[in-house]
Amino acid sequence: MSVAKRVLIVDDEAPIREMIAVALEMAGYDCLEAQNAQQAHAAILDQKPDMVLLDWMMPGVSGIDFARRLRKDEVTADIPIIMLTAKAEEDNKIQGLEVGVDDYITKPFSPRELVARLKTVLRRTTPKGIEEPVTVDDLTLDPVSHRVLSEETPVDLGPTEFRLLQFFMTHQDRAYSRSQLLDMVWGGNVYVEERTVDVHIRRLRKALGERHDYLIQTVRGTGYRFSVKN
Repeated sequence: MSVAKRVLIVDDEAPIREMIAVALEMAGYDCLEAQNAQQAHAAILDQKPDMVLLDWMMPGVSGIDFARRLRKDEVTADIPIIMLTAKAEEDNKIQGLEVGVDDYITKPFSPRELVARLKTVLRRTTPKGIEEPVTVDDLTLDPVSHRVLSEETPVDLGPTEFRLLQFFMTHQDRAYSRSQLLDMVWGGNVYVEERTVDVHIRRLRKALGERHDYLIQTVRGTGYRFSVKN
């Protein structure tokens, strides 16, 4: 059984958040709520939702400005966003899509339509290795059974090493600093020293053994990268 997807609902009107939360919880989703961009940003870093439903019109930082901010920050750049808008105007939709919003839905909407849109966006934006197994050079990670195999031989990993490997296998060929890895694997509000990353990288390399430790590469002056290319 896969873990319920977590959705953050960002809307300044509590009755709307509640209506959406009820519909999504009935459809099997976990819901988090925020009434403004500041609360939403803290929730994203701390709780790591799989999706953000974002109201266009909010006091203070508007939904569109907040979406732009999320897309500019590497830690939150890939999070799927659906905008909730009372405006059906074409230029709003174009503006939203230019910022990098995945979809938009015009109020009023039916709960069924919302759930259907959500499923479609999540299916489209979920990389292999989050719900389906991912394999790189005979190293296979299965997120559902929580198993890692090296050429059919089980690899014994602790929970942090598993999450680290899962992150690397779903974000290949990009260099990440230690602080980025802390944000993305440990969570934004966890106070851990950057050296902790090195400790877990060393454990992960040791567990992968000579056959696969080459995949986790040290990038001088930056941090680490997962790649089949040397």
